[in-house]
Amino acid sequence: MIPDPNKVLSVHIRVFLTLVAAVLIFTLGMATGFGVHWYLTRDNPTDEEIAQFNLFWEVWRLVRERYYGEIPAAPTPVYGAIRGALATLQDPYTIFVEPQPRALEKADLQGRFGGIGALVTRGKEGEVLLQPMPGSPAERAGIQNGDQLLKVDDTVITTTMRTEEIVLLIRGDVGTQVRLTLQRTGLTAPLEISVTRELIETPSVEWRILEPHETIGYLRIRMFTERTAEETRRALQDLLDRGASTFVLDLRGNGGGVLDAAVDVTSEILDSGVVLNEERRDQPEKSYMAKPGGLAVQQPLVVLVDGGTASASEIVAGALQDHKRATLVGEKTFGKGSVQLVFDLSDASSVHITVARWLTPNRQRIDAQGLQPDIIVPISDEERAAGRDPQLERAIAYLRERAVAAPYMERGR
Repeated sequence: MIPDPNKVLSVHIRVFLTLVAAVLIFTLGMATGFGVHWYLTRDNPTDEEIAQFNLFWEVWRLVRERYYGEIPAAPTPVYGAIRGALATLQDPYTIFVEPQPRALEKADLQGRFGGIGALVTRGKEGEVLLQPMPGSPAERAGIQNGDQLLKVDDTVITTTMRTEEIVLLIRGDVGTQVRLTLQRTGLTAPLEISVTRELIETPSVEWRILEPHETIGYLRIRMFTERTAEETRRALQDLLDRGASTFVLDLRGNGGGVLDAAVDVTSEILDSGVVLNEERRDQPEKSYMAKPGGLAVQQPLVVLVDGGTASASEIVAGALQDHKRATLVGEKTFGKGSVQLVFDLSDASSVHITVARWLTPNRQRIDAQGLQPDIIVPISDEERAAGRDPQLERAIAYLRERAVAAPYMERGR
């Protein structure tokens, strides 16, 4: 039987195409393999770096073999080595953060977490005391101010435990229960109270009308979290609705936080212009601009600052001072003008790395210098103990002086 020439040709074509496809797949596979290998190894340490770190293992092997005392368990030596390496950078803001404090840090910046709503404090002997917040799950469950915490579930609480470790034992997923064993003053036997965790939100902004000055609105921002911009806008709107026509923004003791929140808060007060300039290695300078639509871009404003005003809060204060949008009252600020990126690591720890320096709109460098207030008002320990606040008093006096002078300034135009 003679084969059909058309079928023979078809078979040959299919064989040829199959071979071509196989060659292409093999070639692509090799290329992909080399590409993946390059990607995975492009940031690997050099031979010189490997040799240098071999010295570390050489030392640590001798320690394991010869050291007389007890050797710390993992990962303590690794954490120590990381901290030592970062210390050679001589930058106090490039740091390593262990898993437990990192978890608390993330919750603080988010402004919300699953918990019982109780502050954890220390007594004179290091004992752990609870202070329930008003209306919190802890208060509703019957926990009282000053109750001593003895156990969290089955974990015994000791005076040597770190506070963040205890806080993380109490916190957990919303809807779950935590069993607390407490010692209460006046009772001989310990109490056992179960509390269902709820979503606890920690406001970063507090506000009020300053009585008896019905037209002065007061805002205090404790730190810049992911919720601060939203809270600030809500506070400004409430104060405006209640008749505020001038404002005091209190940034004392505010150690900073989220950069975007600082820009957004500034935009509620500054109608346009540069908020900060940022310098990065091997990159062009970047300017962050005020966003339109702020609620209080014209009202007279005083910003209270002190030595605890740092980082993101200095960004806000510096921008408002440079644009002559606000008068700074108080004491010189801390002087932290650097930006850190936070990289979460495989074991839930993190490393904070300084990646930029920032300048005020007038290109004033803040790092290690701080901001000088327009009106310097110190405050003594005696004044604090007596409940006096000369800085806030001076801010109120300044705004009232402006209010009295305003009509005359208008007529003189």
